[in-house]
Amino acid sequence: MARIAGVDVPREKRVVIALTYIYGVGKTTAKKVVEEAGVNENTRVRDLTEEELAQIRQKIDNVTVEGDLRREVSLNIKRLIEIGSYRGVRHRRGLPVRGQKTKNNSRTRKGPRKTMANKKK
Repeated sequence: MARIAGVDVPREKRVVIALTYIYGVGKTTAKKVVEEAGVNENTRVRDLTEEELAQIRQKIDNVTVEGDLRREVSLNIKRLIEIGSYRGVRHRRGLPVRGQKTKNNSRTRKGPRKTMANKKK
């Protein structure tokens, strides 16, 4: 496995797809990075030379990924909670933040169903 930005990317996949295993790199960013590095996007990771890997690593270093991005996102959420904005309150209560209805859906954010008076087990 090739190691890029602290992540082991799978060797058997195409470079563009393998780069999406890095947190903060989607298909568009991966295509742009591979294009700037001068690598064919259909190349498998196992077939990359050390120079091509070095080029890709260098281009990925210019993008905010992994730990830095996670830290930035969590600090943004903490800031919203501290200032007491509507979005911050929704984060604090564990409810959907982006305007979704909660009468029927949003089980992912709300967790397992709680029955009336919590009697049913």
